[in-house]
Parts: sequence; C-alpha cells; structure tokens
Amino acid sequence: MRYIKMAGILLWRIWFYILLIVPIVIMLPVLIVFTTSEKFYPQYFVCSRIWAKCILYGMGFWVKVKAEEIPEKHKSYMLVANHTSMLDIMQMLVIMKQPFVFIGKKELSKIPVFGFFYKRTCILVDRKNQQSRKAAFLEAQRRLKQGNSICIFPEGGVPDDHSVVLDQFKEGAFRLAIEHQIPIVPITFHDSKRRFSYRFLSGSPGKLRVKIHHFIPTRGLEMADRKEIKNSTFNIIYDELVDPSVH
Repeated sequence: MRYIKMAGILLWRIWFYILLIVPIVIMLPVLIVFTTSEKFYPQYFVCSRIWAKCILYGMGFWVKVKAEEIPEKHKSYMLVANHTSMLDIMQMLVIMKQPFVFIGKKELSKIPVFGFFYKRTCILVDRKNQQSRKAAFLEAQRRLKQGNSICIFPEGGVPDDHSVVLDQFKEGAFRLAIEHQIPIVPITFHDSKRRFSYRFLSGSPGKLRVKIHHFIPTRGLEMADRKEIKNSTFNIIYDELVDPSVH
C-alpha cells in the first residue's frame, strides 16, 4: 500500500508540472502579444490568473479566503505573505483581482516555458547579489510609479528548517511601502506547506486557507519607521499561523 501511495503522489506531482506548462502553450499567441509592451500588462495579468486557477483546480485544490479588508481598484499596495510552496504564487494570483508585479527569485526563470514569461513580466532578483537586489529595488520603484501593486515574500525565500513557522523578514518591502506611501497588505497562507511542500514525494489535494488581514497604513511614516512596521507585519502573520483565532 505504501508503494501504491507513493506512486500516486509521484504521478500527482508530475501532473503539476504538466499543468504548469500546458495552459501557457494554449495561450501562447496572446501571451506573446501581451508581453511585447508594459501597456498590455493588465491583459497579461488576466491570463496569469486563468493559468493559476487551471493549476490549483486541476491539482484538486480549492482556495478559501477570509478577508478583513479588500483592496480597492486603481490603488497601489504592497502585498506581503509567508512563503512555503510554489502554490503561493498561484494563490496570490487567484485571490488578488487587481494587477500586481511579483518580485521573485531569479532561479525560477530557468523553468522551461514558464520561465520565458516569468522573466519578461516579473522583477527578478538574485538575493545573494547586492547589485541585483539594488536593481530589483529600483525596478520596483518604477513599476509602483506606473500605478501597479508589488508582491514580495519578505522572508527572502523558503525556510530550510521545517520547524520554522516564519523566518525573519527582509526590509525591502517596507522601505518601498514607506517611500511610496502605500498600504501594506499582510496575507497568511495556512496550508501551502502541508498541501504542496518542496519535498517532492509529499502533499495532497484539499482546501487552501488564505487570510487577508487589515491593511497597515504608511501615510505619514518615515524611513526610520520601517523596522516597526516590518515587525508589526511579521507579528500579524506569525500569530495567525500559530493561532488562527487571534485575528
């Protein structure tokens, strides 16, 4: 029975990568057009949401969202969430209807087909390279000035230690939020690690709970306040992960 179960998980995992690529291939002509210019980014974003839904629903997941506040149309936000799985990208696309731009790790651009569009539409960063981090920060500033929202996973990657509930946050997201005086949107993904961790032979279909917390305003704050709002955001997400009844 154990080997049958492991074989089922293996096939299910392979199916994930098929779903990752097939919708892109089907939408290829329109995706190429929509990535020729940044003015088409809202249309590209709609395609990205379709792609994300195909993967989540095709894998047997369903997203249940509890929102204390809803982002308004035509406003920019800094979206921050805990990060434990590739599903976090798809979940963010599903729950947010307004266009935003990911700041993501450069390594994902190596994934066949997906990586081609990832590097044309996201802000890539090599977190081990200071020049890359600086360039990503400047590019995020430019995209915010265009009226986009930005999504950052402020842990700076996925914690290696499976006992770590939430790793310490980097300051980049909070510096950007204060500089552009935009609200921070703390988001908690509850089930990503349990449902689809980076350990290959693990996981199962099921419910993915998401909590969108009350926004943290930054209007009137100065750069000296960045540590305080970073800690506030961390505590909101940490407390929700440890005890969902807190918020």
